[in-house]
Amino acid sequence: MSSPISPPCGNNRRRFLLRAGECAAGAAAAWLLTMRPCRATPEDMQAAIRETVGTAAPKIGRVSLDVPPLVENGNTVPLTVSVDSPMTPQDHVTAIHLFNEKNPQPYVASFRLGPRAGKAVVATRIKLADSQQVTAIAQMSDGSLWSSSAQVIVTIAACVEDVP
Repeated sequence: MSSPISPPCGNNRRRFLLRAGECAAGAAAAWLLTMRPCRATPEDMQAAIRETVGTAAPKIGRVSLDVPPLVENGNTVPLTVSVDSPMTPQDHVTAIHLFNEKNPQPYVASFRLGPRAGKAVVATRIKLADSQQVTAIAQMSDGSLWSSSAQVIVTIAACVEDVP
């Protein structure tokens, strides 16, 4: 009678694959534990505003934020920001900043303007991860800050939509 002969590397290979799988699972678990949350908070938005414009509180007014209050899809949300300013060399808008409170990055965009712009109006499209508040802040040539905010309800969030 002959005994079955197993290849000498069979057990070593299985052991190696098990150990490699354990190492990969451990590394993935450690990576997941160190990741930041995928969305900002209203406090993160306030911190981004302070970092961008300083500690002075923006006044409400002079800024008009035109954004739909209800959007079906958060992937491309149109918005327009206009600022009441004569846009003269003595009195003009120097920057318009956009912020939101629940996207991974609360600081959305910054637009630099000068008196030669003619009008203090910017239009763009942004991605919104969820229903949230959008804030626009205008910096004026005299150093004053003006703002406006709008709540936007998103029925299909931009970050969770399935892509075919």
